[in-house]
Order: sequence, then structure tokens, then C-alpha cells
Amino acid sequence: MPKYIPEPFRIKMVETLKTTTREERERYLKEAHYNLFSLRSNWVSIDLLTDSGTGAMSDDQWAALMKGDEAYAGARGFYKLQDAVQDIFGYKYAQPVHQGRAAEKVLFPHFLSEGKISISNMHFDTTRGHVALLGAEPLDFVVPEARNTEDYHPFKGNMDCPRLRDFLAEHRAQVGVIIMTITNNSAGGQPVSLANLREVSAIAKEHSIPLVIDAARFAENAYFIQQREAEFKDYSIKEIVQECFKLADAFTMSAKKDAIVNMGGLIGIKDDEELYEKVKITTVPMEGFITYGGLAGRDLEILAVGLYEGIDPNFLHYRIGQVNYLGEKLRAAGIPIQYPAGGHAIFVDAKRLLPQIPYYEFPAQALACELYLEAGIRSCDIGSFMLDPDPKTGAQIEAEMEFTRLCLPRRVYTQAHLDQIVEAFCAIRDRKDSIKGYEITWQAPVLRHFTAKLKAL
Repeated sequence: MPKYIPEPFRIKMVETLKTTTREERERYLKEAHYNLFSLRSNWVSIDLLTDSGTGAMSDDQWAALMKGDEAYAGARGFYKLQDAVQDIFGYKYAQPVHQGRAAEKVLFPHFLSEGKISISNMHFDTTRGHVALLGAEPLDFVVPEARNTEDYHPFKGNMDCPRLRDFLAEHRAQVGVIIMTITNNSAGGQPVSLANLREVSAIAKEHSIPLVIDAARFAENAYFIQQREAEFKDYSIKEIVQECFKLADAFTMSAKKDAIVNMGGLIGIKDDEELYEKVKITTVPMEGFITYGGLAGRDLEILAVGLYEGIDPNFLHYRIGQVNYLGEKLRAAGIPIQYPAGGHAIFVDAKRLLPQIPYYEFPAQALACELYLEAGIRSCDIGSFMLDPDPKTGAQIEAEMEFTRLCLPRRVYTQAHLDQIVEAFCAIRDRKDSIKGYEITWQAPVLRHFTAKLKAL
């Protein structure tokens, strides 16, 4: 059986979890139109919807929060944050924003416009949405190994570089930016190797295309590189981070993940002063003055602390170990997952578990609903339901993978909670053949999965 890595901290405060009955959950899910995003949090017992902004802050972060000043301009926290970005990433310029999608909203218009193309190992939902809102086209070139959820591969998040080279040979003029998502969320929280980053960086430089890193889970990715890439086994996490980021021109970051804060985001620019000036000009009307970027001064203080806590090797050993524990327990119970386990979540392969449900009836969403009905556990679809219809034809796009994602908030749940999740899946496994799909009754034109309404078939 997998070993559970003990928490490298003590718990000083607790929050009571809501206990509901099956009848209540049926009513709540119907009221939410079978969209897990529409459930109230007090209707949920174990919340695995996201790891974004759901982590538990440390005593040092709470202390930093009390020290923060709320200055509109020149807040102390801004300069502490700037120093942290320069120290950890080696980037000269740092622009805070209120969260990751704001970073994309501010930065991407400087690379993309109508008719342009963004290439990524895999765009996540908000990244894809912001590319589409600019009239550009997002293309995903993840390695083929990512589609095989059963077999081990150390870096399923990698970019398919031969495919990237072939595409650029014909369409270079249309490509505005290359984005590397680390870890690769849509592929199952899978890491990207430094060797792959180096190759992508070389290709981007060869074609004079800006390379941007989606850095939401940069520390987890660095941990996987340390553990799986022989060249870097003796490097510190911080040294690996610097090796990764020197290969790119800029990064966007939802700091609500690896920086373990409840709100905040970042744009980092390596050394391009002209681009930084453009970003500052865009930030002021969209996010607020440049030294607070839509955040309170106290948020800047705790973000600076959280960046260092996120690269702590003891924390990362526990963090990745906890995810692996859940993944191995599920596999032992016959639940198919993207293997090996990723950094922040377990991605259950709903296509394999529920083969009777076609992609246009959203098997991953069906499994997520069933998990809530079974045990009050909230998860989410990373599959066809997450993909907006084709903008030209209106047809439902079929996702390459149909995943139900179980995101583990940082420093929140214990071994007993993970065992409870496994028990719920065992009950679902035993009745999986009777589970049916869903149909959308209303959807927004962009990023529909956050607010869409469904009905059970």
C-alpha cells in the first residue's frame, strides 16, 4: 500500500465540515442545475473543485498580513514581492494583479490579436478563453504519451516539439506566442521536463516568438524535475526554478496555487523594459495602480512569503506525496487515473470508467455529479464539458481526455479525508454501469463550464 507522507506542520485552527444526507444532496445538485460550480460551499463536505485560493495559510503568512500597509501607491509589500520575484525567478520586473486570469488579460494583448495563433503544450480553461476573446486561436501540442493514461511516462506534460517545428515551418507568421503550462493541468497535472523547456525555448528563439510560462504550479514542476531528471537530482528547488525561467521571456501566474495565498496573481518579465512599460500601462485601467495591481497591501506581503513557502522541499515532499497516496489508493481499487499522479490533483479517467457515456453527454461531468451525490465531495470536469463549442460551426468539441479532477487544496485535508474519497469511488465503481450522462440547457459563449446549466439524461 502507498505510504502517507506526514504533514510537516501542526494544525492550529479547524473549520467544521458540513454533513448532508443523500436526499439533501440530490436537491442541492438539482438547484445548481447539475453544475458543481453553482453549489454553495456549505453544501459540500470535502471540496476538491480547485486548489486555487483554497490552501491554508501559515503562521508566517498571517503575521505578514498584519504588517501590510494599504497604501494606494508605493505599498511596502510591492517591493518585498518584487525582491522575491528577482530572487526566486531571476526576473527583473514583477507586476502584481488580482489573480492568474488577470495576468493573462493584461499580458496577452501584447502578443495576440485577431487571426493570430497561440501554441501551448496545453492551454488551461482561462488561458484558452483569453486567447479566444482576442480573436486568436489556441492550439495544443502535448506529447502523445499524455493520451495514454495507463502507462508510466515521467513527463506527460511536455510539448510535442517535432509537431511544433512542423507547424512553424508553414504557419510561423500567424503565431504570436508560445505558452508552456507547468505543470500541465489539462493533461493531468503532469510535469514538463527541463530538457523539453530547453528545446521549446530554442525553437521559439529560432523563430523570434515570445515564450511565456504559465507558472501557476512552478514549484511542483521543479520538484518533479528534481526527482525524475537525472541532471538535476542535486539541484535545489530554487536552482531548478531559475534554470526553467531563464528560458522564457515572461510568465503569468495564479499565485493562488503554489504561492499558497487566497487571492493574487503575477506577471513576471525577464528583462524586456519595453514590454514592462506596456504591461504597466495596461495594468492601471484594468487592475489598479502598478504597486498594488488590484490587491490589498497585506495580500502583497503574504504573497512574498508564500512564494518561498511554496518552494520549501519538506512541504513539496508532503504535497506531492499526498497526491500520490490518493492516486495509488484509487488505482488499487480499480479506478482508472492519469498515471503517474500529477502534482496538484488526481485526474480520474472518466472515459475508461464510464465508457457507456459518449463525449457529448460529458462523462467526466457525470462522474463529478455522482461523486457529490455519493458523499458530498465536489470535483470538476476537465474534459469535453470544459471546452466551449467550435466558434465557427457551433459543434461540440471532443476533448482529448475526459478527466474528473480531484484537486487537493494545500495544507487542508488529512489522510482520513483521502481514504473517505477512495471509499466513495468504490461505491460508484460498483454501480458504474447505471450512470448516465447530461445535456446542456443553457451556456455562456465563452468559458461556459463555470455557469452552464445542465439536465440529467
